[in-house]
Amino acid sequence: MTATASSLVLLCARRLAAHLPSARRALPLLPAELYPALLQAALLDRRVPLLRDLVRSWPFPVLSLHRDPRRQPDKLCVQAVLLAVTAGLQTSTSPRPCLRVLDMTDLQDGTENNPDSISLWSGTVLLAKACLEASQHRAEPRGTKRRKSSPLPPVEIRVDLFVNSTSGAILRAALRGGGALRLRCRDFHAEELSLGGTVDLLEALEPVGLRRVELRFNNLGLAGLCQVVPRLVRFPDLASVRLPYSNVDVRRPGMEDGMRELAAGLGRLRGLRELNLGSCRLAGQLRMLLGSLHRPLESLELPFCHLQPCDLTFLAQSPHARALKKLDLSGNDLSSSLLPPFLHLLPAVSSSLRHLDVAECHLGDSHLPVLLPPLRRCILLSYLGLFGNALSSRGLKLLLEGTLPLPSLRLVVHPHPIDCRDGDGDSDSDITALRDELRRMLRGAGRDEDTWTSSLQRHGGLDFFAL
Repeated sequence: MTATASSLVLLCARRLAAHLPSARRALPLLPAELYPALLQAALLDRRVPLLRDLVRSWPFPVLSLHRDPRRQPDKLCVQAVLLAVTAGLQTSTSPRPCLRVLDMTDLQDGTENNPDSISLWSGTVLLAKACLEASQHRAEPRGTKRRKSSPLPPVEIRVDLFVNSTSGAILRAALRGGGALRLRCRDFHAEELSLGGTVDLLEALEPVGLRRVELRFNNLGLAGLCQVVPRLVRFPDLASVRLPYSNVDVRRPGMEDGMRELAAGLGRLRGLRELNLGSCRLAGQLRMLLGSLHRPLESLELPFCHLQPCDLTFLAQSPHARALKKLDLSGNDLSSSLLPPFLHLLPAVSSSLRHLDVAECHLGDSHLPVLLPPLRRCILLSYLGLFGNALSSRGLKLLLEGTLPLPSLRLVVHPHPIDCRDGDGDSDSDITALRDELRRMLRGAGRDEDTWTSSLQRHGGLDFFAL
């Protein structure tokens, strides 16, 4: 179906959904092919009664809630869908419901500005409660006769989960409930959990289908990571391990044996393609940590890791360099001793690199003459993060001119120029004038679609799985 035809079908579906009683009565007469468009219309316009009816009579085995990126389902719609799925599992009428998989992955996290939106955390709690309620309803009440028909198979809910210390208990109960709704996690995010709570939840997750584990602000330390990482072997599809803010510091006594143990644990993750060790003090340990991996990494994030020249030298000479699509070195001082190995690293990663973040790396105008030539060799680069560096207005214009040969570069997050910071009352007007001049330069080069911005809130780099 063409984009125009799809838009027309959606327009017709929205008009039908606006006449709610007629739309609900028409459902048994509609061909199955129109259900997705009517579902999209019900989600866009928050037609909750129609949404419930659509889910109860859904004619396909899979229902996805992330069809339209323009409007994410709000809390009311998600609740309606879950209630309808649960109700369908409780009914004894014929025909038996077709739905077997409810796909809730890729739902964007809600924002504080919209009280009706649903965050990843609140969505996780909502799902956990729905699973527990469905498990209770599925139990046969005392005194009732057992039906002759076999019980309906559970509906699998594919989802990304976010859990912390306040929601860990209810999620663990839902994962182990074995009820009519089964959670199959794709991306697992946990914050501020104890070591025991982290291990319990990881052991409760379904092994198949989990592609990412992110544990942050959990204060596990090196000893805790050495207990957690080996338990990740049970997930055959695991490709991404993110362990920022884990309170690891190689300067502490007895760290060498722990680093070897952690490296051995990472080496057992055969499918690992992304690793984030942000804010772990790893000075001089990169060769040990990454040398045991069985396949090259495609994404490596090492912000604020106090790297040493030998770390970047190892990376440039390792098999990872030729495979890296995403590299985050922000917060490491690239202005002095790390600069020469960094300039050698850029050509080594140039054939694959698409995302480079060097925010807050103490780079200034004086570094541009040596930085731009190797940077221009990264012909696939689409994102460049430079926020927090000491570039002037003139330096930003030189940077723009110097990166114009990069055909794929679409997003540059640059710092506020140092000559426009905290100055007189004209600083805002100076920034506006610079922004307009950068746009004119892009337009003159035929790069109107490119974005140069100093905003971190609305413009971030792509997730590894989207590269």
